Amino acid sequence: MSVSDAAEAERLLSAHAVREGAHEMLRVAQDWLLADWQVDLSRLDAAADLTAETVRLNYPDLNVPFHARWRHFKANGRDLWAELERPSDPDELGRAAFDLVIPSVLLDAGAGMAWRYRDATTGAVLDRSEGLGVASFRLFQSGGLSSEPSEPLRADALDRVDAALIAEAFQVTDDNPLAGVEGRAALLRRLGAVVGRPGDLFDVMKARAVGGQLSAPVILEVLLERLGPIWPGRLTLGGRPLGDCWPHPIRGFHNRLVPLHKLSQWMSYSLIEPLEASGIRVLNVDGLTGLAEYRNGGLFVDTGVLVLRDPAEAGRPQPVDSPLVVGWRSLTVALLDKLAPMVRERLGVTAEDFPLARVLEGGSWAAGRRIAREKRADGGPPIAVISDGTVF
Repeated sequence: MSVSDAAEAERLLSAHAVREGAHEMLRVAQDWLLADWQVDLSRLDAAADLTAETVRLNYPDLNVPFHARWRHFKANGRDLWAELERPSDPDELGRAAFDLVIPSVLLDAGAGMAWRYRDATTGAVLDRSEGLGVASFRLFQSGGLSSEPSEPLRADALDRVDAALIAEAFQVTDDNPLAGVEGRAALLRRLGAVVGRPGDLFDVMKARAVGGQLSAPVILEVLLERLGPIWPGRLTLGGRPLGDCWPHPIRGFHNRLVPLHKLSQWMSYSLIEPLEASGIRVLNVDGLTGLAEYRNGGLFVDTGVLVLRDPAEAGRPQPVDSPLVVGWRSLTVALLDKLAPMVRERLGVTAEDFPLARVLEGGSWAAGRRIAREKRADGGPPIAVISDGTVF
């Protein structure tokens, strides 16, 4: 690998590069140089109004948690993680939490419109991310990912995960189909082959802490470094996997590559709580970016902030690596940075008390889902994306 390739790969594998590229994409769009999108920033007020209203509906006391997988480990008002008999040792607790949440995030690809999960313990019937979250939680709780029956709360047997195990755990039948069962199983097997036990990454991150404090972008850097090889068919630079990073023809610098790292950043947000529960204070949460996914991106399309130059494209399935989708996702990141202070102003909160992770949860993601249900019978995104299940 050349020095220039090494430096460029290092740069692309960071939250800073995601934010920098997104704001460059927005500048290009404002100059009317994007073939697929135009931007109407006057519509940001409507998006901010809807988002602030949604925050108040969901969290009247404005006590909003971070946008994280932990929100999906609840059913019928019960906190399933809190109900477990968990390790008392802080480090073992951290490892167990990592073992739960990392595979669970990777299992959260789109479920399809027909799939439901029926939780026998709580009686809840759940779909989409909430159903996938509880189903993956029950798989972990049962010891289905552990090599030791006497120690179920660990994920050190990912090599044995196959489609049959996923199908049984997620209640898949002909009448209850789940999209991408084999793909989900293969991703967990690759995770096991690359990192062994996900809980070991807790120790890696703890070692990166200084004085008991860890910057949130460092969490992402560790994940991008250690998990890079698990993603199928992605770009590399100088032999280094770039993960959720895509070419775009309009880009005028740095190989025209657009880093997004959506799933890894959501995983980073999801690791903050177990790190802090184990005594490590996480700083600079806003050093991470908004998430380039279809709920946040759909919010901006459905409120008219982002407008397709060719409206007919909305009805055509788009490859995930297409300039239209890459541009949409990158613009979403930049627009979330503009949306966040507008939402805080409407709520009367400060950036320190209400970081972007709370805006997302409260928030833009929920508002995107809400307006999607109002505009489309199936509540789906405004743009149909052909994905391999490892992006959205």
